[in-house]
Amino acid sequence: MEMSTSLDFDVRAVYLNDDTKYAILNTIWSSTHTARDFSNDPSIGDSYLRYYGDQCRNALHSRGFNSIIKTHADVADIVNRLKHPIMTRERLQEYLRTKVQHPSTIDDDEPLCYIIDLAVRLWLIDVGKIQHGFVPGQKPLLWKAGSLKDLVEDRFAGLVSGPSRVVTVKLDRLFTARNLERIAGLQIIWTDNISDHLRLMVDDTRIAIYHHASFLEHHENNCIFPAGFIEETLRTISLLFPQYDKESRKWFKAQQLKFSLDKKTSTSGHLTTEERQIENFVFWYDRLSILKKAFDEAEPSTLAQWWFDRRRRVQWYTFWLAAIVLTLTVLFGMVQCVEGGFQVYKAYYPS
Repeated sequence: MEMSTSLDFDVRAVYLNDDTKYAILNTIWSSTHTARDFSNDPSIGDSYLRYYGDQCRNALHSRGFNSIIKTHADVADIVNRLKHPIMTRERLQEYLRTKVQHPSTIDDDEPLCYIIDLAVRLWLIDVGKIQHGFVPGQKPLLWKAGSLKDLVEDRFAGLVSGPSRVVTVKLDRLFTARNLERIAGLQIIWTDNISDHLRLMVDDTRIAIYHHASFLEHHENNCIFPAGFIEETLRTISLLFPQYDKESRKWFKAQQLKFSLDKKTSTSGHLTTEERQIENFVFWYDRLSILKKAFDEAEPSTLAQWWFDRRRRVQWYTFWLAAIVLTLTVLFGMVQCVEGGFQVYKAYYPS
């Protein structure tokens, strides 16, 4: 009873009280957060709740939205129906038609489809086209018919290529998100779309990284995803944001404050040398291989990149030794020029 009361608030409201926050998380994540949890850690689910609010506010501009969804309880109702194992898009669409208070305001199925896509985005994965917003790097995944489980399995099973993976690649300790930016010069795009995770974009100058580690942790036992997918995705986060790497944690904290990222991303664990073998990754094997190749082939183009790039120690020492020699040569040359000029001056003006 408390849960439904907590969710019975206008979905258009910008501010959410703690009761509504944990009610939303408990409904959508199937978690068991309490008011005490929020008093101990007010940041629980912050990045997801920001995403939730952005998606709902974006949907408010859609035709017919207000005739079906008015409160967070309405959103939760649709999400809970999505969780039913035999639910299909067609059945959910029929159910939403029964909820339309003024049928004359909706003369086609487009508003119903948009509301269904919104519920799927809030619960599971980005689907559909966002009509009044833009997500950098997003490639729309369309759910047109059938069960959501089939769609998700087809989408992520498609990441797995054939059995011709024979190249052994070691994902060494330098292969972190921080070094992708400062050594390889890749611009990191923080994405809310798990389908775009580890995708290189814009002529291989940007890399999309999914940062909602809390979401992943709460969906580890969600059977709608292919077996092992969530666990492996969490391992890619541990790979790129090693928990025991002090510099990576410091770098991510600055990113987290700037972009309102999920702070759990930097505390998702740390992979051992054996766990960093690329053969241990099934779903993300291809994208990791492409990303590692881009990282290895990236050549420093700025002094900062030359300084941070320790992938080839001999080359690094050679470059900086040459730089020091060149600097000293120029410096001594300038000193000699000044000294020569002073001597000429004294020759003309001895006193």
